[in-house]
Amino acid sequence: MRVFLLLLLGGVRAQTPQASQMFGTLESPNFPDQYPGDSALRWNLSVPDGFRIRLSFSHFDLEPSYLCEYDSVQVEAGGEVLALFCGSEGSDTEAVPGLELLFSPRNSLSLSFLSDFSNEEKFSGFRAHYSAQDVDECIAVDEDLLCDHFCHNFIGGFYCSCRYGYQLHADNRTCTVECSDGVFRERSGVLSSVDFPSPYPKSSDCSLRIQVPPGFRLRLHFHPNFDIEDHPEVSCPYDQLRVVSGSRTFGPFCGTRAPDDIETDGHEAMVMFHSDDSGENVGWRLTYTTIGSTCAAPEAPLHALLTPVQSEYSFKDHILFTCSTGFTLLQDGEALDHLQIVCQSDGSWSSSPPRCQMVDCGTPHAVAMADLVFGSHDNGTVFGSTVSYLCREDAVRLDPSNSSYSCALTGDWVHSESGSSRLPSCLPGCGRPGRPLPTQVKRVVGGRGATPGLFPWQVLLQVEDRSRVPEDRWFGSGALLSPSWILTAAHLLRSQRRDNSVAPVAPQHIKVFLGLLDAVDQRLATNRSVQEVLLHPHFQPNNYNNDIALLRLTEPLEFSELILPVCLPPPHRQDDPPSPLPNSLGVVAGPSPLLQFVKLPVVPQLECLESYASRSVRYNITDNMFCAGFFQGGQDTCLGDSGGAFVMQDGGGAWAVLGLVSWGGPEDCGSQRVYGVYTRVSKYVEWIQQYTGG
Repeated sequence: MRVFLLLLLGGVRAQTPQASQMFGTLESPNFPDQYPGDSALRWNLSVPDGFRIRLSFSHFDLEPSYLCEYDSVQVEAGGEVLALFCGSEGSDTEAVPGLELLFSPRNSLSLSFLSDFSNEEKFSGFRAHYSAQDVDECIAVDEDLLCDHFCHNFIGGFYCSCRYGYQLHADNRTCTVECSDGVFRERSGVLSSVDFPSPYPKSSDCSLRIQVPPGFRLRLHFHPNFDIEDHPEVSCPYDQLRVVSGSRTFGPFCGTRAPDDIETDGHEAMVMFHSDDSGENVGWRLTYTTIGSTCAAPEAPLHALLTPVQSEYSFKDHILFTCSTGFTLLQDGEALDHLQIVCQSDGSWSSSPPRCQMVDCGTPHAVAMADLVFGSHDNGTVFGSTVSYLCREDAVRLDPSNSSYSCALTGDWVHSESGSSRLPSCLPGCGRPGRPLPTQVKRVVGGRGATPGLFPWQVLLQVEDRSRVPEDRWFGSGALLSPSWILTAAHLLRSQRRDNSVAPVAPQHIKVFLGLLDAVDQRLATNRSVQEVLLHPHFQPNNYNNDIALLRLTEPLEFSELILPVCLPPPHRQDDPPSPLPNSLGVVAGPSPLLQFVKLPVVPQLECLESYASRSVRYNITDNMFCAGFFQGGQDTCLGDSGGAFVMQDGGGAWAVLGLVSWGGPEDCGSQRVYGVYTRVSKYVEWIQQYTGG
């Protein structure tokens, strides 16, 4: 703070500056003794910007006089007298400061002391105290100091900030916004001043462009809540709104009356809005629409649907034509899913309406070994008509299982469930190979080689047990029951353990080959991977009782002359005779490594039991097993045949699997009175069908 003292005593004037301070004390001359007469002193106080001066008196005793004509203390600031004091007690014509606090409006203040030439009594004068006090500009009543959005006070000053999306103007008080990069291209829209209907930003210049496709004109309609700062005598000198389109300018607009609707001659317009650095007006809003040429509503053709439906269409409006279900849309002879036409600038449509023709799939394709049955008496082939393929006698429907087809919208006959246009196929039924077995059949051990298609159900299994250390690998056989299921022996799929626990080999470690004659050359075979392994829950690895298992393939097979299923026998009932019957003949095939086959007789159950009992009591023949082979030996299955099918023809000539190769005696394959032991499949038909579905 700087303090300047002007001293006039006895006709002598002296000016004494004080050190810069933010506080201090002022006293009359000779205080507290009597002050001299005919004195004039003046203190000029100032503090930095952002502060004001606080002044108070702790002692005041001056000569009293009417309106302080003799001695006085006067306080001034900015050319205005803040107070005039004299005396020691207040009266109607005299004022004393008492405990009153005086504040300068800004950062400077002056105090003057005057005394006349004589005092009738001794007066001690005054003592005053001053200090700098921070000014809170954020509550200032001076509008020029107010911040537009946010005010932040600090000791000795303040600063302003703006809401998100605004920038602080160069005057450091006003908040402006960038609003000149908008281009409106839609055929209708809404424009407004920023923050409408709240007050718009100050010191801003906004330019908003409307640009619709050529051929349209613009219509602008203003919201009735229109409020732009104006002047009663001058047209829009402060804030204003103008619209420029081509060579035409509309406006300027201001005040509280919304402008009338504006129609332009072109497809572009610029809306420009200017605001100065003052005012609290809410602004404006307008809605723009487009005006174009009109096209007459077209007549919908028979069985056609058009969207949208309107009484009148304008330039660039679209109409989409589609046909009712069961009809094909045709335009200039070409079949289309739909047709879209556009209203043009000259009032015409871009194309004529199409026509709708009923879908006709034509005569269905013939399928070998199948009869075609129409779903209607008139053998209709139009959309919605149905046909079914029925496989003839002694044939089986292979794929798909449901042979119902319907005429689709595409003009194709499609499967009623899958929607595929692939036709079904009919091949000989289960157990019916493409060629008959020879009447004279040699043994597997030194037996006769099979020809392609003779055993189309024969399956080669390759198993790798990677759960053991070291890993193990072996081969076996199986019988195809359906596109997804294979029947085989359980011992073939059991992971080897040192104890009698039963755990299946992991499915990913099993490979399946079909249509194969040579186990070594697998290049021409059909191969599949395995999704699931099902060992019979009561399989006993110590004696191979219930030695039966199922494999489900990850992907269904497609049947052919080389790949066909074998039939299952009827399920065994409690009072039924054993199946197969003793002394009946069956055929079994196996890889050696070429596929060979042999015809073997079923051994009576007592002979089967005695044959193995004579070798060791450890052998246990159960009712779930049967033996097959010749007493003298020479013909038998052997290693690698495990799981293979022992098949017999039923009364209708179809081959059914009656047994599965399970195990044999300790001697070499084909030894005398060493019969092959087979799992009796009829005992497990119900268990099999529980998973395969029959």
